Amino acid sequence: MSDPSPVTESLPPQGHVRIVYLGPVAPHWEVHAQFGDQALIDHFRQRVLARLLFLPPHDPQFRRNRERVVRDAERINLSLEWDLGLPEDQASADPAYRA
Repeated sequence: MSDPSPVTESLPPQGHVRIVYLGPVAPHWEVHAQFGDQALIDHFRQRVLARLLFLPPHDPQFRRNRERVVRDAERINLSLEWDLGLPEDQASADPAYRA
């Protein structure tokens, strides 16, 4: 009898991207590529900036758009890191800043 659940291989990430919050003055975000295919990263950067460019982290729309960015990174197998400029204890205490 075969197992109905699909077997997904754990592949290494195709790249690593760091998203940095610049502060309260727009543009709020920068996307830095650590490694990976430049064309893939550039297309991802365009989508990220389209979703986040004018949203500070305290904006209610930020949480929804951040989740979309995370799903997009997972879909194309990118490792993702967020730098919101907050100390780790403050970022983990506030549910709006969770990945």
